[in-house]
Amino acid sequence: MLTLLFPTAAMAGVNVEGVRIWPAPDHTRLVLDVADKIGHKVFALSGPSRLVIDLENTTLKADFDKLDLSGSPVKRIRSAPRNGNDLRVVLDLKSDIKPRSFQLEPNQQYGHRLVVDLIDEGGLKARKPSEPTVTENANGKRDIIVVVDAGHGGEDSGAIGPRGTREKDVVLKMSKTLAELIDAKPGYTAKLTRTGDYYIDLRSRTVLARKHNADLFVSVHADAFRTPQPRGASVFALSQRGATSETARWLAKTENRSDLIGGAGGVSLDGRDDMLAGVLLDLSMTASINSSLGVGDSILGRLGNVAELHKKGVEQAAFAVLKSPDIPSVLVEAGFISNPKEEQNLSSAWYREKLSQAVFRGIDDYFQKTPPPGTLLAWQKQNGRGDGSVSQYRIRRGDTLSGVARENQTTVSELMQYNGLNDDRVMVGQTIRIPAS
Repeated sequence: MLTLLFPTAAMAGVNVEGVRIWPAPDHTRLVLDVADKIGHKVFALSGPSRLVIDLENTTLKADFDKLDLSGSPVKRIRSAPRNGNDLRVVLDLKSDIKPRSFQLEPNQQYGHRLVVDLIDEGGLKARKPSEPTVTENANGKRDIIVVVDAGHGGEDSGAIGPRGTREKDVVLKMSKTLAELIDAKPGYTAKLTRTGDYYIDLRSRTVLARKHNADLFVSVHADAFRTPQPRGASVFALSQRGATSETARWLAKTENRSDLIGGAGGVSLDGRDDMLAGVLLDLSMTASINSSLGVGDSILGRLGNVAELHKKGVEQAAFAVLKSPDIPSVLVEAGFISNPKEEQNLSSAWYREKLSQAVFRGIDDYFQKTPPPGTLLAWQKQNGRGDGSVSQYRIRRGDTLSGVARENQTTVSELMQYNGLNDDRVMVGQTIRIPAS
């Protein structure tokens, strides 16, 4: 039995006023809205699997029966008074979990909260590294893997606009659109760090990128400021100061030494002495930051055609989510959600599509010039078969042949003839060739 003890609450009684649950692939987060800090104890039991939460001097005002438990390891939640003034909450579970709990101070959206995480220890560690994806008819050359990270999620709403628009919702929608655009281009595959409304801690986001053998990591956010005036999109890469601290962290953690440097394959630190490992990490981190600045500049150039820019150059900061020593990583601030006009824009699917197209065109511009070895784009460039001589497009949801023709300044009849089509019907995932203009 694992027992977690926490400080005793003040003498005044505390109410549990609300409850939320956020299922994620490797954990489920249960959040109790409480009126003040609360003394509590959490412990797990087996045979059958249960989690017990004892709350001191507490009264239940929320209704556990209204919770949607689908997608979580929780079968049922029951509660009863205990020792007169205390409250016991019992979660009947489908399998054993590892509990973790902590309290959160009030923020822009919620008051005091007690957070209980039900951790599936098999979670992220059980995920095997992805096999290289190969586009149809790509002569065995692998795709470029772009991991798209929607910031925040679950209990972490991110910034909130004047009209109540939540950053976590906007960036998830934009990330899904960006991933669709990436997948539509032969030679590319997109992976999302989160596909729903749940939170992933910052380190786990970079771990996921490594599991996917990413060539690029793009984290999508929407900025905020204490006043409504600031506006404009930004792109960030890791600062050198952040790189220095990250090198030290990696060298200090022995489990990192067996990880690869270089995304889809590279140098292992396993068995290296500290001096050599430090040199290898510094070289890898410097190369990653330089690549990040390059792709960031390319994205910024495209964003400037469709949106106002907050700064003209790529900014650098020590964002934890950018601190992968082996994967070029950028953070895109789509705009200031605290600005009423930009909040309205970011709430629009049309505007998010425009931003996503600009981000992907910037990514593609960069990789067309500097494609990773072994990829379809590298093979096309080497053989003079890049975008200038032949272009392909992978049909995505909502596409029509007439729309593809209009986007590529050609006609439906030309596309049908060029691809040997009998009619203008196309299927999602189908790859078609675009005649050179």
